[in-house]
Amino acid sequence: MWSGILFGLGMVAFIDETIFHQLLHWHHFYDKSTTNVGLVSDGLFHAFSWFATIGGLFLFADLRRRKSLVWKRWIGGIYLGAGVFQLYDGIIQHKIMRIHQIRYVDNVIVYDVIWNVIAAGMIVVGVILTIKTNNNKRPQGVSS
Repeated sequence: MWSGILFGLGMVAFIDETIFHQLLHWHHFYDKSTTNVGLVSDGLFHAFSWFATIGGLFLFADLRRRKSLVWKRWIGGIYLGAGVFQLYDGIIQHKIMRIHQIRYVDNVIVYDVIWNVIAAGMIVVGVILTIKTNNNKRPQGVSS
């Protein structure tokens, strides 16, 4: 489960940083200072996302080696990790800490609602997939 959670968290953080920070230039990880500080914060955020992704893949490789991988649980973990990270970003970082917004426009609420609804949807999918698996470890050849 943790393998999927770390991989999902790292994957969605990487997508966020690549699309919204680098390609669209909508915001930086930390927007309460200069552009240079914002770029450094993006670099640290990018490093964090890759550490989480690589950590998740190391755990994944160990599951495969031990023949303990349950695909549905792992994919559920990906959705949970991605959704929890995105919801944390949307609520804690955007609204409570206000370290950045999704986009600096007059009608930001539209972006906030879409961002958080997608996050909640990923969490629901992750919970459903996880509930459909039990705590018994099954060999990876057995479908679940």
